[in-house]
Parts: sequence; structure tokens; C-alpha cells
Amino acid sequence: MIDALQNVLYVQTDGAVMRLDHDNIVVSQEREEIFRIPIHHIFSIIAMGRVSMTSPLMAYCAEKGIPIAHLKSSGRFEYRIEGKRSGNVLLRIAQHRLLWQPDNVVNLVQAIVAGKLYNSRQVLLRSARDNHDVGKQVEMRGVSEEIARDLRRLHSIHHVDQLRGIEGINAKRYYSQIPNHLHSEHSAFTFTGRTKRPPLDPINALLSFLYSLLTNDCVSALQSVGLDPQVGYLHTLRPGRPSLALDLMEEFRPVLADRLAFTLINRQQIQPDHFDREPSGAVFLNERGRKAVISTYQERKKETFMHPELKQHVTYGTLPLVQARLLARAIRTDQQYVPFYSK
Repeated sequence: MIDALQNVLYVQTDGAVMRLDHDNIVVSQEREEIFRIPIHHIFSIIAMGRVSMTSPLMAYCAEKGIPIAHLKSSGRFEYRIEGKRSGNVLLRIAQHRLLWQPDNVVNLVQAIVAGKLYNSRQVLLRSARDNHDVGKQVEMRGVSEEIARDLRRLHSIHHVDQLRGIEGINAKRYYSQIPNHLHSEHSAFTFTGRTKRPPLDPINALLSFLYSLLTNDCVSALQSVGLDPQVGYLHTLRPGRPSLALDLMEEFRPVLADRLAFTLINRQQIQPDHFDREPSGAVFLNERGRKAVISTYQERKKETFMHPELKQHVTYGTLPLVQARLLARAIRTDQQYVPFYSK
């Protein structure tokens, strides 16, 4: 399955093996070829579940700078294979140095949180407009106004921990409205709160899977511009955590993941039988479910819009790269970072 814009190869067929055949990637299952594509078309590879690849293919990808990410079937990140590190070392020095510049860190975190709150509010207002239930309309608009009040006061908050607190409070407000985004006839999909490790219901499983795809896109975008995905500002530093990628994706979550999840459910493109429940209570998308989500995610990334900062049309698929470049400019020059504000 190929994303024609970003040329991401997703392989999730259980038992599939990827190998290099001259200048092609060949995907086989039980020694039968099921897919072939010229490798020069590929920007990155994402393998999910019980998928393996040969050493020559991994070596070639490392040499040519084609990153390989492996996710569990649930969508949770396992490992990433990369070649030689590229990019401007001076940019990375500036990125690390920014950690010890409290005023500049606050300005950057304010912008990141502003982007998330603004786009969360836009998603709420859009669903309220489309909802025929007056009670749900009132509730969603009320929460959107609470988010707007915190959005307006972000500029007066000068401590990163306080900004993290505001982001957390408004995330709870936002997630409390998820049931109101869904058509009432889809009673099989219930949501009582965000659960992550593991997700305990289909909606959380769907959101977690989409967030994993988006995180990987953000990691690739940051590496493409020469930034270190591990060193972030809103998300605290932790071994193995791509903190800057998580920072970057906050402004995209509502538009590229949450709205997509609601659409998949409301249009019945995702059904209860697209999920498997483990004895522990964990719920994950099965192979058919992942295929349906990835296909819709790819189509979403092909859509174009007018970027408010660049004043030109870009695709949602290139949005992480565009914002990563703006972030690199802000870190390198001390200019204010301008997050993506959706219409």
C-alpha cells in the first residue's frame, strides 16, 4: 500500500517478507510475490506486526537514507532503522542550546499549545455545526468557549509547567466531547475517557493507531530538516521518547487524526469487527481494520489547502515537513514559531 505523496510504503500483511530485487522492493508471503515497486519511488517504509525484511534491503535503505520504522500490530512504535545522520550540526546545537533559554522556550511552547487549542476548538465547532442534536451543539460550543478562554490567556503565562497544565486540562475537556462527534446510531462505539497503554475500547485503539502514524510522519519530517526528534520542549525529555516529534504533532492531532477517526466511524468505514480484544482487555485494530485506516489516512494526506503562513496551497501530507522547516527557522534565528491554524 503506497502513499503517492510522501511515498510511504506500508506493509502489514501477516508473515510478509520484504527483500531487494535489483532496484525493486518485493513483498512476498509464503514465497509468493504479492507486491513489487521500484525502490527509488520510496521515501520511507513502515512495517507493522509480523513483517520481516532481508539484510540487503536494510543495508540499501540505510545507505540511501530511506528510514524503516517497525510498529506493533497495535500501532505502537517498536524500532527505527536509519543510515548516516544528515543535516546541519549547527542547527542541532541551537536546538539543544534552546533548552537552557527559558524565555525562548516559553515562547515556543506557547505557540505549540496555541496551535493545538485552536485546532481542537475548530474541530469542536465544525462538529457542532453538523450536529442535529441541539443539546450536543450547546455542550460542544460551551467546551469550545472554555478552550477559547485559555487560548486567549496563553500569552500571559510565562512558565512551561503552567503551559503544560493548560494543555492537559483542555485535552481532558476536548476528549470529553468525543461521544458528541459520533452519530447516535453507532452505539457500538462508546468512549468514557482516553486510555493509551493499552487502549481499552475501539475508539481509543483507533486514535492510538492514527497517532502512531502521525508521530512517524513527524519524526521523518524533523530528521529531513536536520532536527533531533528526541529533544523537545513541551514534552519532557525521556529516553526513547521522540519529544520534539510529539511537540510538532500536537497541532495536527485534531485535524489529521481525530477528525479522521470520527469520519471513519460515522461513515461506517470502520466497524466493530475491525477490532480484536485480548484477554487482558486491550483492544487493537486487526489487519482489515488497519488496512481501512491506512487507506483513508493516505487519501486525507492528498488533500490540499491554503497554508495561512506560506500563502500557498500545500497538501496535508507535506504539512509536517512544512511546519518542521518553520520550526527549524525559529530555532535557528530566534524568530517566533507560527503553528498551523486550520480553517
